[in-house]
Amino acid sequence: MNQNNETNKIATQVGECEIVITRILDAPRELVFDAWTKEENLSKWWGPRGFTTTFQKFDMKPGGTWQFIMHGPDGVDYPNTNVFVEVAKPERIVIKHTVFPHFLATATFEDLDGKTKLTYRTVFEENAAAFDKVKTYAVPGAEQTMDRLEEHLASMS
Repeated sequence: MNQNNETNKIATQVGECEIVITRILDAPRELVFDAWTKEENLSKWWGPRGFTTTFQKFDMKPGGTWQFIMHGPDGVDYPNTNVFVEVAKPERIVIKHTVFPHFLATATFEDLDGKTKLTYRTVFEENAAAFDKVKTYAVPGAEQTMDRLEEHLASMS
């Protein structure tokens, strides 16, 4: 599956057990990195549309834990636990999601003359059958999360 809008600003590819979302963001790389690494920013946009997020622990350093609960619009809570594998300012963040669905997520930030190319690659550890189910909500959820990031970046500048 490959979706592009008219301006090629958005691209989503879904592989056998991975999802890759690419966005060209109209914000400098340092600002985008801050949106991902500062709790007061990240808590405002992380999660699909209609979700809110309560951070329980946020220790952004290699080996540090990021625990949070995503509160769905239907009242269901989704606890999440991640471990930061790598934090390389302002180029890359690697996160290991340690609860189902298990995955390794890598966000890379590339400077494009004042804009930022964000590539968010999620590689799932689940088998193909489980991934087929997971991708039905993970793909639109990740796309909506990136939409919310873009909206938050506009409010930051």
